[in-house]
Amino acid sequence: MKRVLSAAILFAAGIAGAASLSACGNATGAPAAQSTVASSDNAEPAAFLPGTAKSNNAPAGTGDWATGSDGTPNTAKAETARKWVQLKADKAGALDPVVVNGAGLTLYRFDKDTANPSKSTCDGDCAKTWPPVTIAKGGKVFVAGVAKSAVGFVRRTDGDLQLTIGGWPVYRFAKDTKPGDTFGQGVGGTWFGVTPDGKKAGSTPTSPTTTPAPGPKATSVVLFDDARFSDSGAAEGTAGQGCKNLARPKTASSLAAQGSLKLWSEKDCKGKSLVVPGDVPDLAALGFDNLATSVFFG
Repeated sequence: MKRVLSAAILFAAGIAGAASLSACGNATGAPAAQSTVASSDNAEPAAFLPGTAKSNNAPAGTGDWATGSDGTPNTAKAETARKWVQLKADKAGALDPVVVNGAGLTLYRFDKDTANPSKSTCDGDCAKTWPPVTIAKGGKVFVAGVAKSAVGFVRRTDGDLQLTIGGWPVYRFAKDTKPGDTFGQGVGGTWFGVTPDGKKAGSTPTSPTTTPAPGPKATSVVLFDDARFSDSGAAEGTAGQGCKNLARPKTASSLAAQGSLKLWSEKDCKGKSLVVPGDVPDLAALGFDNLATSVFFG
């Protein structure tokens, strides 16, 4: 199926919105001097777009895709790799839900960090084993199943901007090399996969089909053929105001949107309807799988 997400729609969407494991698991010493990025530093350090990197037509070899065969960042592409970051709620191993990046690699949080205020204590050799998820100033953050309000930034001692979820700085694990790997889970009793709201993945059963609390009105949406915002099928995006008919009706099984909108089962916003407050990882759970034919913004 042909991907129909146009550059114009994406622009509109953007406007809308090698150390030992034990050493890292038991780091000691004075906390690094860091602080949450304040509005005076940059009112919006990065642009947020709903959907995945692929559904937003991110260029190949950039962002989370600019990694070596072992899943670690390619130093020669360091700046390219930091142009965008994807944060997607998904399943990895026994962790469900857990946040993964654009390459499908599990993201983690560290108990020795703090969330309020946000602070990372993993530097030096620790950061080689647990690479922090950083982004260049002015980059893009693609979110699917992770609320924009849950995402923040903290400045590291080297000046880099590290992403936070629920206030917790987030990292990858160097020994996770493919989607589904969770070798970092429970390391040192301090490292855990991070959930879409910043909690420890696997500690409390959480339904991946739970929708977020109502937010502002959405002005754009990306609809995926498969559940969990999967890139295995096609995706369609639309944006604007009022009623919009979909180019590929009755194919959506999940959707990403930064705010609420109304789905309709027929053209011109008629038929059966459903109001969704934002991202929906599984429309089947809401009785609206493969039904969306038009959407209403506003």
